[in-house]
Amino acid sequence: MKKLYEKSEITFAIVLIVVYCVLQSLANPLNKKIGIEYSVSAIFCIIQTVILFVFIRKNSLMKRYGLCKSSAPARQFLYYVPLIILTTGNLWNGLAVNYSLAGAACHIVCMLCVGFLEEVIFRGFLFKAMAKDNVKSAIIVSSVTFGIGHLLNLFNGSGMDLANNLIQIGFAIAVGFLFVTIFDRSGSLLPCIITHAAINTLSTFVNEVGFTVEKQIIHSLVMIALTVAYTLILTKTLPKRRYADASNPADN
Repeated sequence: MKKLYEKSEITFAIVLIVVYCVLQSLANPLNKKIGIEYSVSAIFCIIQTVILFVFIRKNSLMKRYGLCKSSAPARQFLYYVPLIILTTGNLWNGLAVNYSLAGAACHIVCMLCVGFLEEVIFRGFLFKAMAKDNVKSAIIVSSVTFGIGHLLNLFNGSGMDLANNLIQIGFAIAVGFLFVTIFDRSGSLLPCIITHAAINTLSTFVNEVGFTVEKQIIHSLVMIALTVAYTLILTKTLPKRRYADASNPADN
């Protein structure tokens, strides 16, 4: 891993994305074969999370990839209140029990790890690899790639239909821009990881009864509007960070 990383950060990021997507796709049929929802997915995610965290820590990359405190006070981010609102989105239609006890436990573990993995891979490795050349391009590519990556849910056996998938992609792209803006302006991925993990985890208890396509669209538009508004506020009120350290990735 280290040799590939030192040779090319962008190639390293792409490899991480491919491995992550392939493992998640392979896990779905295995979950069904075992009979416990998200059982193999959780195992794969735990393994990837441990490996990636150890790699980052061992190579003194914690600060570079945002596993540190924000360089700006919370008040400049409106105390992250919009993020708190976003985390509750999956509960706006009420609570429901959608999995067996074992399935729910595996889903929660998996979603917690996904929050870490996707933020570190897309907002961390991919964004930082590109930001040293062009920050704006890095923001766009990392956000859009993150959103488009959810298209995989149509083909990996997750059972998601086209309408839900398109809604998911639209929201993911908007959230991608928000999270990369937070990381870009604060130097910390922790708020993004926590929010991402919370949104995913609470999806365990989403109530789909009476949640028609029309309601889903309205719900998503409200969430996207909130996300875009918060992104614009942060973009306008917070100073840009410099990336002069880009040539020296080993940053404590």
